[in-house]
Order: sequence, then structure tokens, then C-alpha cells
Amino acid sequence: MVEILKRIVVDPRIMGGKPVIRGTRIPVYLILELIASGWTIDRILKEYPHLTREDIQAAIMYAAKVLKEEIIVKA
Repeated sequence: MVEILKRIVVDPRIMGGKPVIRGTRIPVYLILELIASGWTIDRILKEYPHLTREDIQAAIMYAAKVLKEEIIVKA
């Protein structure tokens, strides 16, 4: 899992520090929005041919990791 997460970069000079797929300006949230809208991984790869299946898996894994580690503050 650690290796695949190296495909995600958080750099304040790229997209204002939003997590992106390494070597691109494609933010993780875009991949999640596409999947939530019903796009398949194959469709994403067709529309963004410079991405790999591993890039998309990394975006999903990154989002899961962030949510898993999120601290919930009770009101």
C-alpha cells in the first residue's frame, strides 16, 4: 500500500496543495467525483490516457486513508 500511495503528491506549488496524481495536475477529488458519477475505471483511462489503473487505485486508496485517519470532533 505504501508504494502505491507514492503516486499521490501534496505540494503547495501544485493545485494549491491539493493531493494530485504524481506527474499531473489531476486532483484526487476529480477521480472520486468521476467514479461517484458512474464512470468506470476503463472510461477514466480512455478519457485520461496518460493515467494508469494504478494511479486511479492510488487516488481511491489515498481518499480512504485520509477518511480513516480523520479525527471526528463531537459537538
